[in-house]
Amino acid sequence: MDLGKILVFSAPSGAGKTTIVKHLVKKFTTLSFSISATTRPMREGETHGKDYYFLSLDEFKEKLKAEAFVESQEVYSGVFYGTLKSEIERIRKEGRHVVLDVDVQGGINLKNYYKNNALAVFVKPPNITALETRLRVRNTETEDTLKERVKKAAYELTFSEQFDQILLNDSLEEAFERAENIVELFLDEETQVQ
Repeated sequence: MDLGKILVFSAPSGAGKTTIVKHLVKKFTTLSFSISATTRPMREGETHGKDYYFLSLDEFKEKLKAEAFVESQEVYSGVFYGTLKSEIERIRKEGRHVVLDVDVQGGINLKNYYKNNALAVFVKPPNITALETRLRVRNTETEDTLKERVKKAAYELTFSEQFDQILLNDSLEEAFERAENIVELFLDEETQVQ
């Protein structure tokens, strides 16, 4: 059985990567979303095992020691995110293509791990002001965490050139269309993931 390919979508928080990835999973029946693990608190409407694997800090650290992650990062002080090897292997063994929605450093780490066997896409907001507005509309941040996310986003934007593709999300419908084209081209390539 052929193993599935790996698509990595990364962006600063609020750039729209999750919305784009959810659209792609609905559009392409061969894609399967890789659920990340995190130590951050569950938000209203989220489900363990569907949105994230919500782990305690101790559970996360145990998995780190066991080298259970392909990549992991302390994204914010005391808040860890990671991609479990078992999650990617499970999807690929089903012959499906893995799509990941991870932070910028996680995207770089995944690309470095899988090299040419993965396509890394950076979802770029039109500008920092638009990104801040999107974060405010979410209404999930305090003023302090909002400022921290905006500052981090400005820094993360400097890494966009390290990705295979940059997907500008200035209009969601246009971003959906561009993302679909990127995915179609990658899935049609003859490259087989090992």
